[in-house]
Amino acid sequence: MEITICGRGGQGGVTLAKLIATTYFLRGKYVQAFGVYAAERSGAPLQAFTRIDDDEITNHNQVRHPDHIAVLDRTLIVEGLASLMKPDGWVVVNTTENPESLRDHFAGLHVATVDATAIAVANGLGTRAVPIVNTTMVGAIGRVLDLPIDDVLAGLQHLNFGGANEKSAQQAYEHVQMAKLPGEAVSAETCAASGPVASIFDRDVGGMPKIKTGSWATRKPERRQLTPPCNHGCPAGNDVRAFVEAVGNKEYDNALSILLETSPLPGICGRVCPAPCMEACNRGEHDDSVNIREIERYAADHGKLPTPIKPNREEPVAVIGSGPAGLSAAYHLARLGYPVTMYEGEQELGGVLRTGIPEYRLPRDVLDNEIAYILQHGITTHTGQFLSRKDLLKLTHEYAAVFAATGLQDSRTLELGSAGSGVVEQGIHFLDRVRKGEMRLDGQRVIVIGGGNTAIDAARSALRVGAKHVNIVYRRTREQMPAIREEIEEALEEGLELNELVAPLRLGDNGQGLALTCQRMTLGEPDASGRPRPIPETSEDAQFDMVCDCVILALGQSTDISILPEGSEIHEGKALLGMSGAPLFAGGDFATNEGTVTAAIGSGRAAALHIHRTLTGEDLFAPPTEPIASPEEITMHVFDHHPRKEGEMIDPMARRRVFTEVRAGFSDQPGHLPAVAEAQRCFNCGVCNTCDRCLDYCPEGIVLRDGDGYRFDAGYCKGCGVCATACPRGVIYMTQL
Repeated sequence: MEITICGRGGQGGVTLAKLIATTYFLRGKYVQAFGVYAAERSGAPLQAFTRIDDDEITNHNQVRHPDHIAVLDRTLIVEGLASLMKPDGWVVVNTTENPESLRDHFAGLHVATVDATAIAVANGLGTRAVPIVNTTMVGAIGRVLDLPIDDVLAGLQHLNFGGANEKSAQQAYEHVQMAKLPGEAVSAETCAASGPVASIFDRDVGGMPKIKTGSWATRKPERRQLTPPCNHGCPAGNDVRAFVEAVGNKEYDNALSILLETSPLPGICGRVCPAPCMEACNRGEHDDSVNIREIERYAADHGKLPTPIKPNREEPVAVIGSGPAGLSAAYHLARLGYPVTMYEGEQELGGVLRTGIPEYRLPRDVLDNEIAYILQHGITTHTGQFLSRKDLLKLTHEYAAVFAATGLQDSRTLELGSAGSGVVEQGIHFLDRVRKGEMRLDGQRVIVIGGGNTAIDAARSALRVGAKHVNIVYRRTREQMPAIREEIEEALEEGLELNELVAPLRLGDNGQGLALTCQRMTLGEPDASGRPRPIPETSEDAQFDMVCDCVILALGQSTDISILPEGSEIHEGKALLGMSGAPLFAGGDFATNEGTVTAAIGSGRAAALHIHRTLTGEDLFAPPTEPIASPEEITMHVFDHHPRKEGEMIDPMARRRVFTEVRAGFSDQPGHLPAVAEAQRCFNCGVCNTCDRCLDYCPEGIVLRDGDGYRFDAGYCKGCGVCATACPRGVIYMTQL
């Protein structure tokens, strides 16, 4: 009787051959046990052989036509494994499967299966990664070959395998499953004659070897696409990585088209977005994050706008509010074919984009041009009339759906005493008056209370309309201010003063004129927002006066829901209940209060898709995203260090009194395109860009080009993982077989 054992280095395959031989030796047989050496490393495939005979064994060759085969690792089952086995023999496999599940491999043969790995690991024999299954498998083989369990245990004891080894063998003996599989056994094929030895001049030199070595592998490479962190961090839902790559390839029209798939306001976002994509950028772990905001602006300024899409559906939709959420919803609804009518209470479209963002940050021609392109999609507008609850209910009977995005209308106030009459101004109203040319503060001392974007915009605008000195008062620290970091830095460069950990108490006359009494603060435990709670100091000089002529409140705003039916509850993405007419949706800051242009754009687009799904049943929402490409997925050391390129800016002293745009963006020079160079700093996290590193570094040559991608020749892949290590972007990863 001849037995072939197929195992991996570290599992004890050669020892198993000796255990089987010893069991029969104690029964009075002649035995032989040996392995094929030179491939003994852990995990490498190996073979061992056992011969048992009534007469002395004189054959010392490897077993070619075994009576039985033992397979210690399920991944070693390959095509033709049992083709040389004698027809009445057994194949004993270490696997969690039952014999019937192996019919495709061993049709017509006797098959036995046992989960030797689980038994061995449960008894402390090796680990799940490298289980030592020899003593477990000898129990299963003994049962298959009709050996009494006492004989099997005697063989173990003779070789000093006791305790857990005996226990494992006995459990395998009891739990092995055996079956004769239906079908016809595949007989051995005749070996082809050897060909001539190739010389160095033959064409096939350098090709794949004749012997497949894929059975060495315990794992294999796979490909995937991860979600770039910039994409995940964009509230507008932009494919950030794709448009950055397009700019890097000088494909400006394509970059703009990619942006316009999700956002109709790329020129605006390229100027005023707080850029959470840049905060998420993995490149920041290497040197500096990619300057995505400036690249978006460049794409908007240099790309050609696609031809607008005209309405082709019958169901009309009304959009109330022309801020970023309303403009986004109208744009995407129009692109889906709906005739859209937009209602705006002010005389001009744009909402907070027009009334709340100063021109030095957002020039009016940029705003007007992007609104004009949106309207070219067949959108009708009505301006100069604020709608009431009655008007809204009427619209629900005139349109197939209504989207309300009226923003934040109610400004939060602060009780500073009677002295504040005529002196205190709300920040959002102040910015609108400045825009209209109705405000001058020549020679005045101004205090701005707040730490958000409105506070910074109001302070910088106050300086531009003549204020002699501007103080910003904030009850927390600069690091905790919600305003865009760059805006804070630019304000300080222009000469504004920031008073941290200071809270206003009251306005009054201190004998030298109007003064704001303030309280020094310290930071305590985190509050509901997760930030440390400001707590008043108790020292003698904890309160002090700041002389002023004007106070601007920028404490945030809240939603005015008086337009909605009484008792309405807003849930973004769901139609409001209690309406008798068409479904009514709410979005933007009106529903989310997130307070950024990009979040409002994303909310408007989502509303358009919700409305489309409600009216047609068609779901156009993107499927769940793949896992995010974390910094650990990126092989950063293969990338050179290059500092981030910044757009040009006007000198602080030259800009502090004018409303000229502060940021001039990337400026092309002969032979130097900074936007392209900056875009090329992108890692392309989680996305293959066919860099060929996997192909170049594969020691076996099994990574092959396949159209625009790659494939792996599993017949020769040994699972070394060099391709995964060489992949800079986390696209290739290894899985266990």
